[in-house]
Order: sequence, then C-alpha cells, then structure tokens
Amino acid sequence: MNFDDVQNIAYLGPAASFTEMAKDVFCDKYSIKANPVPMLTIKQVVEYVDQNPGSLGVMPVENSIEGTVCESFDSLMRTKNPNVRFLAETIMPINHCLLARTTEIYSIANIISHPQALAQCREFIHNEMPLNMNIIEAASTAEAARSLQNYNLTYAAIGSQKTADVYMLNVLKENINDDKSNRTRFVLIGDYETAATGRDKTSLAFAVDNKPGALLRVLEVFMKNSINLSYIVSRPSKQKFGEYVFFVAFDGHISSPHLLHTIEEVRSRSTFMRFFGSFER
Repeated sequence: MNFDDVQNIAYLGPAASFTEMAKDVFCDKYSIKANPVPMLTIKQVVEYVDQNPGSLGVMPVENSIEGTVCESFDSLMRTKNPNVRFLAETIMPINHCLLARTTEIYSIANIISHPQALAQCREFIHNEMPLNMNIIEAASTAEAARSLQNYNLTYAAIGSQKTADVYMLNVLKENINDDKSNRTRFVLIGDYETAATGRDKTSLAFAVDNKPGALLRVLEVFMKNSINLSYIVSRPSKQKFGEYVFFVAFDGHISSPHLLHTIEEVRSRSTFMRFFGSFER
C-alpha cells in the first residue's frame, strides 16, 4: 500500500494510549509520515476518517479476554462513505499497570480507566484492592491517567508503562491484567485499496431475514466454497428490536475470483451486506 499522500492519521488518544502505540507500529511498517490526530473516542476516530478523504485511522477491534470492541464495529457501520474499510491489522500484548500520583498502594480507594481495561483487571481489583473500590470509566486508558491531576491521591488509573512515563505517574504494580497473555487486535482504516499478499483475510457484515434457517443458508455458502470462517459475532441492528447484523472474517482476498463469487452468493442470501476490507493477516 502507498500512503505517501496521507496527511493525517487519527487514533484513540491522548498521548501514550495503547492505540497510539499501535499507530506507531502501522506508521513504521508502511512508512506513514502523516500528522497524528488524537481523538477522545473510537466513534470520533471513525468519523474523522469518514469526513476527511485521504486520512487514516487506528482503533481496537478485539481483545483476547473481553472479545469484540463493539464501539468500533458499530461506528464503522455508520460511515457515510461505504469505502472506509480495514486496511491492516496488528496484535499487541497488553500489560496493564496500576498508576497513581502517590507511592502508597494501600491509600487507593478509586480506580479510573477504560471499561475494557477495567474488565481485563477484574480479578486484581477484586482480590488485591480494598473492598468497595469506586470504579470510574474513562474514554481511554491514557485519558484516565491524564485525569489523575484533577483528583486527590486516593485515585489511581490503569494504563501502560509508557502512560506512566508521559504523565509522570508512579507505577504501583505492573502486569495486573488477569490473563498474562492478554492481547488486543488493532486495525488501520481508510478509503484505500489493498493488494493480495498470499496471507490475507477478508471482513464483512451481513443481515438476514428474522426467520428459521436464514442464517444457516448464509453460513452454508462458506462451507460449500471451502472457506474458513475465523470470526463471527452479532450486534443489534439498532433499527428494530430483535434484528441483528453479523460480522465475519475469513481467509482470502477479494481479488480472488473464488472469494468474490462467494461474497456475491452471500449477498444474494442476505437482506444487507457491507464489505469491510481484505488485508494481510
């Protein structure tokens, strides 16, 4: 992919967020020289890319513990430009730390962080922190760390070592995530074409009639064409109660005639379908 003309790349910020680190990985790999544009929410990242042709965005889509980052898929579904899609992915290890302005861990009575980070450290909070801990949700782990300057010394945040360095916080305890193999998948999004690499995956969303066998008829298409589904998750359509959109990922690139034929067959059996991109695994 050639990103020489990209001027801006949006990401879930502020500085030192895990998404900023993923952004740096993409910029290094694809020689992207764009100006970084930190955003407060994933929705804002997607809207920025949607409204600014030629820009890129970076956002989390899946965590090995908590699963799908629903805001990412829901936001991408609502873009006015249907060509905003996944261009690349990277999987990063997540090592959460307990951060504070104080050095006394036993004085902490409040913890601030992104909901996913809080969920990934649930056992640590329950077993190693005082009972009746006050939990406060923030838009990102970095925003939680930055906000500590507005609170007294009984407040702590969950974030990375880099977050501690940037916001001059003390690391009270390292590696507090419950699963030490905790990893998050981040994607690069934009309105660009990708070339086949030989080790690609394709992602799309579809909806079916709310009647028996409708979903099975679509899934049979993948089985009949010997295509491996590596991911499937459902989300409410947000249009009518009880209606769902299914997000899937599978092996192959849309440039393959065999895969293109499969996608067209899926389209014929669906009430709605949106292509989310083919990109290197």
